[in-house]
Amino acid sequence: MDYQLTETQQEIVNIARELGEKKIKPVREHYDETEKFPWDVVEDIRKADLFGVYLPEAYGGLGGGNFELVIAAEQLARSCGGIALSALTSSLCALPILLYGSPDQRKKYLTGLATGEKLGAFCITEPASGSDATSMRARAVLDGDHWVLNGIKNFCSGGEVASTYVVFFSTNPARGNRGISAFIIEKGTPGFSFGKKEKKMGIRCNPTYELVFKDCRIPKENLLYKEGHGLFVAQGTFDLSRPGVGAQALGIAQGALDETLAYTRQRRQFGVPVSSFQAMQHMIADCATAIEASRALLYSVTRAMDRDLGPATEKAIKEGITVADAMKALGAKRWTKESAMVKVLCSDTAMKVTTDCVQMCGGIGYMRDFPVEKFMRDAKITQIYEGTNQVQRNEIGMAIIKEAAAGAVREAVAA
Repeated sequence: MDYQLTETQQEIVNIARELGEKKIKPVREHYDETEKFPWDVVEDIRKADLFGVYLPEAYGGLGGGNFELVIAAEQLARSCGGIALSALTSSLCALPILLYGSPDQRKKYLTGLATGEKLGAFCITEPASGSDATSMRARAVLDGDHWVLNGIKNFCSGGEVASTYVVFFSTNPARGNRGISAFIIEKGTPGFSFGKKEKKMGIRCNPTYELVFKDCRIPKENLLYKEGHGLFVAQGTFDLSRPGVGAQALGIAQGALDETLAYTRQRRQFGVPVSSFQAMQHMIADCATAIEASRALLYSVTRAMDRDLGPATEKAIKEGITVADAMKALGAKRWTKESAMVKVLCSDTAMKVTTDCVQMCGGIGYMRDFPVEKFMRDAKITQIYEGTNQVQRNEIGMAIIKEAAAGAVREAVAA
């Protein structure tokens, strides 16, 4: 499909694809086996200026938007979903700062994230608080000019390799979801340390850590947006960030199909390539169709998002307000439903395609020294993090029902 990319967008795709082929593919098995962070490849991504393709030029970015982020992430994940996550993890930290940060916070933190000089992480999950963020137990108490943080967070992608973190704490437990606040925390702050490093099924080169806060004091200006608006910050961030998961999933699916096509065209049985069998061709057709349908939704939704995000960002920088407030002033819509649709479709496609690719490759597809089994392991997490697909379907269903009810009311009034 011709998605009518601009010259700059096509250059992003070409650079990310070439980097994947030359720098990521040769080392992806090594980093998956050793579970070590790929600092050398991350440096290549940084030098290619791919970390900031979606951030404003005012903060050292390329000046693009969500679309530029997803096309870069897709191509990196096409070679390795785990290594691609290094850039995506930073974007999940940068997006809430871009959307809800004050002008000073945006200037202080986004520049390093845009250039890749600093890596970012985002953490809301706790041992007893996953999809139900309102049950979090980590606490933040204001003491003079500082917030004092105590508690444990887990499943933090980027773990100890990051330097800037957006983390959520309860500042008023009695208020439930209205008592959660978001904070920007820097690595090395006294009282902030790392606990258990998780051993995972997939994306193994990107470290997932437990974060430990014990009487950790941060300046009160590190509060992100407003006290008690943390859940609003998280939800607004996910509305724009979930397509990044979709792009990672889409790249994983495409990468698995690439490897499968190459193998089935040269693997011979009964004197002919196995790709010549009709049963194999039907599976290939289904995989390719699902990938293209997922790509079409991903691209159309992120382009629509950028038509809201771009003008709001310009307005926020010009007027010294938050991007979120600028979006509200401009009447921008919430992208909860569409963002969830992208994540569900792309991640379900990734899991189905990679499973079918293992099947099409037969016995070798199950072996650790052949890449499709890694694609399958990496794909699974895309159905889970940033909100499980079951929760996403809840969001989609509720949104559709509300839209139908609103439509019925309009028709009744018009009648």
